[in-house]
Amino acid sequence: MAVPGRRNGMEEEEGDDFDLMDDEGLIGVGESEIPPHLRDLAAAAQLGDVNALRQALDNLSGSIDEPVEDGDTALHLTCLYGYLPCVQLLLERGACLEAKDEDGAIPLHDACAGGFIEIVQLLINNAPDSDCVRRMLDSVDAEGDTPLHHAARGEHLDIVRLLLASGASPATTNSYGKTPGDLAEADTEARRVLVDACSAAGSQ
Repeated sequence: MAVPGRRNGMEEEEGDDFDLMDDEGLIGVGESEIPPHLRDLAAAAQLGDVNALRQALDNLSGSIDEPVEDGDTALHLTCLYGYLPCVQLLLERGACLEAKDEDGAIPLHDACAGGFIEIVQLLINNAPDSDCVRRMLDSVDAEGDTPLHHAARGEHLDIVRLLLASGASPATTNSYGKTPGDLAEADTEARRVLVDACSAAGSQ
């Protein structure tokens, strides 16, 4: 997952490698890095073109869950960039909710990091059962962050509340020993909600 920004309370250092969007697509992602049979799928997912995505899926010779960029599946990319209609289409076609990218993140991590609450709700609603929801909420990436950590870091209050209501743990610590509440800025509503939830969980 290529999400620039704060990492566990620290700013990204200059020179960190991440992808940017311009009017014609991703910068720094050469077509040669994407398998030929996935290029149409990758391009449609990166640009959020739902009609092109539908056509790419109709003509796809491989799996919908094959990584198209840096371990990201098409579902990861559309969640990362907030393309709700594309996410809906991919889920209708059977894309895996629990596929992991090269950093161990699932699509829910990406949607939470981007602050896309409709996508977060859609992903949770499409889980086949409560066990799947639990696995998604508890899933950790390479830095030990859950989706709630990502939502807290971005101070996406509505998503924080949605994840907590869905059963996410506010007390889980990442690889740096930080709870989600530790990652939200001080004196913000997101921090207050997370700290209160953590205290309530600890008193049960």
